[in-house]
Amino acid sequence: MTFRAPVRDLLFALKTVGHDALIARAFPELDEETVAAVLEAAGAFTTEVLAPLNRRGDLEGARYENGRVTAAPGFADAYRAFAQAGWNSLSADPEHGGQGLTKALELAVFEMVHAANMAFGLCPTLTQGAIEALTLQGTERQKRLVLPKLVSGEWTGTMNLTEPQAGSDLAGLTTRAEPDGEGGYRLYGQKIYITWGDHDATDNICHLVLARTPDAPPGVKGISLFLATKRLVNDDGSLGELNELRPGGIEHKLGIHASPTCVMLFEGAKAELVGELGKGLAHMFIMMNAARLQVGVEGVGIAERAFQQALAFSQERRQGRSVWSQDYPAAIFDHPDVRRTLLLMKAKIEAARGICLTTGVLSDLARLAEDETERAAAQARQELLTPIAKAWSTDVGVEVASMGVQVHGGMGFIEETGAAQHYRDARIAPIYEGTNGIQAMDLVGRKLPMAQGAVMRELCAEILLTAEQLTGQAELAGVGRRLAAGAAALQEAGDWILAHPGADTLAAATPYLRLAGDVIGGWMLARQALAAAGSDEAWARSKLALARVYADHVLALAPGVAEGLRSGADDLAAVAAEALSA
Repeated sequence: MTFRAPVRDLLFALKTVGHDALIARAFPELDEETVAAVLEAAGAFTTEVLAPLNRRGDLEGARYENGRVTAAPGFADAYRAFAQAGWNSLSADPEHGGQGLTKALELAVFEMVHAANMAFGLCPTLTQGAIEALTLQGTERQKRLVLPKLVSGEWTGTMNLTEPQAGSDLAGLTTRAEPDGEGGYRLYGQKIYITWGDHDATDNICHLVLARTPDAPPGVKGISLFLATKRLVNDDGSLGELNELRPGGIEHKLGIHASPTCVMLFEGAKAELVGELGKGLAHMFIMMNAARLQVGVEGVGIAERAFQQALAFSQERRQGRSVWSQDYPAAIFDHPDVRRTLLLMKAKIEAARGICLTTGVLSDLARLAEDETERAAAQARQELLTPIAKAWSTDVGVEVASMGVQVHGGMGFIEETGAAQHYRDARIAPIYEGTNGIQAMDLVGRKLPMAQGAVMRELCAEILLTAEQLTGQAELAGVGRRLAAGAAALQEAGDWILAHPGADTLAAATPYLRLAGDVIGGWMLARQALAAAGSDEAWARSKLALARVYADHVLALAPGVAEGLRSGADDLAAVAAEALSA
C-alpha cells in the first residue's frame, strides 16, 4: 500500500493543457522550475505525511464524544503541518495572505493530497470553497478578520446546505435566521452531512450556512447565506466564547471514515449575513462550483491511488503461464487481460486529470486574460467543462477503484489488502456537490444551450483539428480516426438535445455527459500523445500506447452512445413502478 506522488505525470499534463502559456502571460513570477519545485515538495509531503495515515484513518476513524469531534489519530497534527507549510494558500489572493499561484497548480497539488489520503483532503477542499465565496461576497469585516485565517489554514471552512427534508432540492430548507437587533442574526435549525463540521485540528471553524429570514418568500428566492463561527470573533481578531452551535453526532459511512461527516445543530448561533439577502443560493454557488472542480480532482486522486496499488500487486502476484514470456508462474501483469485493464485504468486517470487541469487553466484565463472577448470565451468553456470535470472524473474514480479490486482478485475483496478502501472511499464523490445526475442535467439544461450551442460546437471543432494532426502520424492515425468519429458523435448528440427540450433531454442527460467526458478525455490523451511523439523514452512512449488503448476501448463506443441517447424518454415514461416490482 505504498504511495508515490505522480509528479512526473502531473508536470507533463500541465504542459499539455496550456499551463506554460498561462504562466508566461499572467504569472511572470512563475516558471517551469518553480512549478516543478512546488509539485516535488507537495509530492514529498503527501507521500511522507499524509499517505501513512490513510489506512489507520480508515480503521479507526474520527470520534464523537461529549458533544465534540476528535480527528482520526495523527490527522490534527498532519493538518497543522499542512497549513504551516503553506499548502492551503496556493491560489488565494496575496491581499489576503495567499501565494497568488495558478488554480491549475493548486489542483495538481490537491490531486496528490486526495490520492494520498482522500479523507484528509476533504477538510482543506471545503476551506478553498469558503475562501472563494468570501473573497467575492464577504463584508469588509469578514475579509479583514476571517478570510486571512482561512487562507492561512489556521481556521477551516464548511458548507451547510442539506437538511433532512431538503437534499438536492434546497427550496425546502427550514433553518431560520432571525435578526438579533444588533445588525446580526441568530441561526436555528439542523444541517446534515457537513464534512469536517467539527474537529480538533484548528482553533476555529467557519460555517457558511443557508437559512431563511422571517419575512423571506418561499422557495429558493427566500434563501440567504450566513457566516457562523465555532468561536465568536472579536473586532480585534481575537477569539471569544463558543458560539451556540454544535455537532449532534457523526455519520457511520461506507468509506472516508477519517472524515467526520457531522449533523450540525444551530441553537441560536450568532451569524453574519454574507452578500445580499435573498441571494444566498447564488452566493453559495461560488463555493459549490469551486468544490465541484475539487471533487472531480478527488476522483482523479483516488483513481491514481487505486491504480498504483493494483499495478504493484500485478507485479508481485504470480499465477498461470504468460503467453508472452512463457514464464510459469508468471506475474499477472504479463497476462493480456490484466495488462489491458491496467492500461485502461491509467488512460482514464490521465484523461480525467487533463479535463480537470484544463478547467483550472480556464478559470485563471477567465479572470486574467487581457482581452475581454478571451475572458468571456474562457469563462464559457470553464462553465461547460465544470459539470463534466466533476461527474465524469468521479465516475472514473469509482470505475478505476473497482477495476483495482478486480486486478487483486479475491485478495481485493479482503479488507487487509486495502484495495477495498479505495473503492469505498471513491463511492461518495459522484454524490458530492450535486449528484452526477444533477451535473448531467446542468450540462444539458444550462451549459450546452449557452450561445445556442456554440460553446460546445467550438470545442468539437478544436477536437477535430487535433484529430487531423493525429491522422498524419502513422503511430497515431487510428487514434485520429476514432477521435474524429467521437467528436462528430458528440456534436450530433448535442444538436439532437437542443432540438428536443423537456423529458427527452433529461432522459439523455447522463449518457450525454458520459459521451462528452469520453470524447474530451480522448482529446486530452491525444494531445499528450502528440507531445510525446518522437521520444525514445519508455515513459513517453507509453503515452502513445495509452491513447491507442483508450481510442480502441472508449472512443470506439462513442457513436453508439450518441445513437442510444437519441431514443428519448417514451419507454421511461411508459413503465410504472408497479410493473417493476417483484
